[in-house]
Amino acid sequence: MSVAARMLETYPKDLGGVDRGKLVACIEACLECPQACTACADACLSEESVAKLTKCIRTNADCADVCATTARVLSRHTGYDANLTAEVLRSCVTACRACADECGRHAEHHDHCRICADVCRQCERMCDELLSALG
Repeated sequence: MSVAARMLETYPKDLGGVDRGKLVACIEACLECPQACTACADACLSEESVAKLTKCIRTNADCADVCATTARVLSRHTGYDANLTAEVLRSCVTACRACADECGRHAEHHDHCRICADVCRQCERMCDELLSALG
């Protein structure tokens, strides 16, 4: 069982009908994505063609920051603003989509970009699913 799932199990108050499974999956994806984006950006910096990867590196950094923030917001439950949560999730979807698209352009030549694109698409899906579940 993940840390996110274990922490939710111990939460002393009602979560207001939030689908715990979707919440856990989203938090986990939002924690995994920054690691992939950070590693991909670092790998891009080590490539011979680093000048061609500038946009990819910046997009990785942006996505990592947005996903990490989303994970933190989703991990706080007491009195959080549902509108703010929805906006943060939408921002995460946008950042993940942009990063996956950019990494996808380099995936044929760089395995780290292929992996990062896959992780970003997964995070995008988990955020979309949680958004849908929140209504």
